[in-house]
Formats: sequence, C-alpha cells, structure tokens
Amino acid sequence: MTLSTNEKKMIGYSNLSDKEILDIDNIYGARHYRRLKTIVRKTEGAWLYTQDGRKILDCLAAYSAANAGHHHPKIVAALVKALREGYGSVISNVVYTDVLSLFLKRVSELVPQLGLRFGNNGNKALPKNGGVESVETAVKLARYYGYKKGIPDGKQEIIVFDKNFHGRMITTISFSTTNKYKEGFGPLTPGFKSAPYGDLEATKKLVNENTCGILVEPQQGEGGMYIPPAGFLAGLRELCDKHDMLLLFDEIQVGLGRTGKAFCLEHENVIPDAVTLGKAIAGGLVPVSVMVTNKKLMDDTFSPGKDGSTFGGYPLACVAGLAAIDVMEEENLVQRSAETGKVLLEKIKDIASRSKAVKEVRGRGLFIGIEVKDGDAMKYCEQLLELDMLANDSYGHTIRISPPLIINDAEVDYICERLEKVLVG
Repeated sequence: MTLSTNEKKMIGYSNLSDKEILDIDNIYGARHYRRLKTIVRKTEGAWLYTQDGRKILDCLAAYSAANAGHHHPKIVAALVKALREGYGSVISNVVYTDVLSLFLKRVSELVPQLGLRFGNNGNKALPKNGGVESVETAVKLARYYGYKKGIPDGKQEIIVFDKNFHGRMITTISFSTTNKYKEGFGPLTPGFKSAPYGDLEATKKLVNENTCGILVEPQQGEGGMYIPPAGFLAGLRELCDKHDMLLLFDEIQVGLGRTGKAFCLEHENVIPDAVTLGKAIAGGLVPVSVMVTNKKLMDDTFSPGKDGSTFGGYPLACVAGLAAIDVMEEENLVQRSAETGKVLLEKIKDIASRSKAVKEVRGRGLFIGIEVKDGDAMKYCEQLLELDMLANDSYGHTIRISPPLIINDAEVDYICERLEKVLVG
C-alpha cells in the first residue's frame, strides 16, 4: 500500500502538508510579516529542518533569541524537570517563588553596577515577557525620575534616535522613524524627540528643561546594523550626568554575548542607568525580558501597584533564564562569539572586496551587516535561502548575519561559501 503525503511519517508537530499549512495561515493568520515560503518543522543547534528533507543554517537566530542554539539540551532538560516536578506553572504575584528570586539575583549580579552616580547599591531587575515590555518599563523609570525632580507630569521628554527599533507596541512605535510601523495607529504617545544615530551635537540640541532621559541601542540592529562612532556613547553619558537625566541602553538584541562581549556596553565601558535584556536570556524557548537598574532607582520608582505582569517572571521562564545563563557561562559563548565573529567578519570582508554588489561590511562578534549597493538586501536573502541558509534584511539595504553563538568552523565555511555564490558569483 502506498501512503499519501499526509500519511507518511512527518517530522514536527503535525502531519499536514506544507500547502495545507500555508492555506491555514492565509485564512486565519494576520499578514503582519513578509514571510518566505519555507515551513520549518524542527530545529536543533544552528539548523532548521523542513518536511522535504532540507537542512537550513539559521543565520538569524530569531534576532538573537537563539544565541545558545535551538533546543539546547541543558535548557530543555531544566524545563522538562520543572514541568514534571511541578514548579513550572504560573503563580499569582501576591506570593513569592524561589525560582523568581534566584533568577532576579542572577541577572542583577550578571550586569555591571548600573547608575554609578546613584551609589554602589547593587542592581535590581523587573521581569516581563517580550522585550518591548521591558523597554516601556525603562520609559516609565525615566519619566518618573523626571517627575520626581520637578518636571510637570505629562511634560517629560526622552531623546531617542533615528532608525531605532525598540518593539511595536503603541509607545515604542510612536517614537519610531519608520513610518510603516505607525501609520494609521494614532493618536501616538507624545514625549519623544529623535536625533540622528551617532550625532552627539544634534542630541545636545534636543535637551531642554523637560528632558528626563536618553534611550539608545548601543549598536543598532533593525536600523541597519550600525556601530556608533567612537565616543558617542560616552558623550551621551556625560550629557546625562550634566543635565541629571537617565541613560537607558536597549541590549535586547545585542546583549548576552551577541557582539563578542557579555554586554555591548563593554566595548567602550560606558555604564548606563538602566539596561533592557530579552530574547537570548531564556535560551529561545520561553519569553522573558528584564529591565535592570540601580537598586535606588528601582525602589524610588516602583511601589506596589505601579507595575505588574501576570506571566512576567513566572516560574518556567525563570527556570529557562537560569539555565540559559549557565549555558552562556559554561560554554564560553561570549568568547566564542568574539573569536568566531572575528574570523567570519574577515572572511566576509574578503568576499566583499571581490563583489560588485557590496557597499560596506560592518559588525562586531556574531552581529554582522552586509550593506548592498542596490539597496535590496532581501533579494540576496532569497537567493541564500535557495542555498539552504536563512538570513534577512536590516532596514532594507543590509543583509543581517547573526547566527547562534555556537556555530563551528565548518558552519562558518558554509556561510561564506553561500555568500560567495550570491555576492560574487
């Protein structure tokens, strides 16, 4: 007896055909992503698997969420143990859990002492789910700080930067300079002014009596994979100190080893007053994010009722977070990102030197951008996918290369062989 396509043994969750999955998604799913017509059924390490037998190297790592690779066995084991032994379920925040307390301690001590001018008090962390929630928590921190120092409530302003990406909730899209993120979703949240990324003098001109903080990505991801000019972040620190404002770093994509340092802020040793982390902090298996700040700032801002989240910091997420941090440290992912990234960057620059398509290559660690002259990076990403390598564009004009931090030498060669074919021929 010959089995039909649907009766054959299939990998992944269902035995539906690819066509059936696409049809269901088109009928019931929002069309808010421009998806490539590839259906991933299984993931492991740095690889994605499809039903028709393809094995695709993941050079996105879900925008840094899968830094430790997909289904890392230690993180999976920790989650399975929590579920089997009964300490993974969500619990009301009117009581304590040991795993949340341990996770908060681990994260707070992992991050360098923040808000140095407020004293060596240690850090505290406030957990949420997706990264955008922690960004908005940081916005609340800065606004409340401004209010307490005398800015009239509702007049507080925060400086942000052109081409920023901090998520797509209503407040964060309100200060985006990408029109498609916010068109038609007004009224937008006021209280933000934007300067060109890397332009310290333009930033200084935006400061006024109502400015309470500066929110910046220490290296831009979605905005084109840009590294800030030397001295820019230090200049922001000096500006905030001079005008008594809070400096907020969004490290959700670039933290936890992605750029070859545990935190991107370490490249210039500029210490902000608060940091947001997410994505990789739970190993890509459970959503969790945190806003970390100086103990004094946290305690001055958030009293009972001023913030909350049902699933923010729930036990299973904290189990994943603790295991993911263990993996990052025990497997030296930060060092591996720095060393492997250096080799990969040099190889990509060599390819670019022989390519008529490439305008510029920039990156640190395993966070590399290849800007193309014709401004259509997605065209090249589609060709890479045909060669079983998943990449995506950044701001339209740049190919984003950000694989899991666990990639080996053979996988580096795999990436470069395909970039050579697509960019050189």
